[in-house]
Amino acid sequence: MRQRDRESYHEFIRVRSGPLYRSACLLTGGDTHLAEDMVQETFGRMYSAWSRRSCIENPVGYAQKVLIRAHLTHRRRRSSGERPVDGLPDHGTEGEDTPLRVTLLTALSQLSAEDRAVLVLRFWEDLSVERTAEVMRTTPGAVRSRSGRALTRLRAVLGARDITELTA
Repeated sequence: MRQRDRESYHEFIRVRSGPLYRSACLLTGGDTHLAEDMVQETFGRMYSAWSRRSCIENPVGYAQKVLIRAHLTHRRRRSSGERPVDGLPDHGTEGEDTPLRVTLLTALSQLSAEDRAVLVLRFWEDLSVERTAEVMRTTPGAVRSRSGRALTRLRAVLGARDITELTA
């Protein structure tokens, strides 16, 4: 990789690592370690394609697509259901997690990988139905249907709790 390409790649990582990490956290249902792994995998795959950047029209969109595909691939692996239990849980800094965030991450983790992906792309990343369909390799009608069903499931998982009382 040429020096100029390397510098532009490092700048891209610096600018996009935070937003990709936040999306990965939502996709994994709050599993920060898995989110970090997925972001690193995304950047690794992008590194191999970066020198051929002329074939990547939109690096941000390409990174998003790679992240979603890494997430969906991980969910298909047999080992993806493993959870370590013998270690102490990581504790964030005090005040880092609000009740709303914890409740939402817990509810998201109970949805299927595809449901989480469509909700994150549509409502967190604010992608259009068409762009979400392109990233997920499906039709716009399927995205509309899945997002409607996913929102219904999310509401059911959240139960009778009123979101407004969590934000107060």
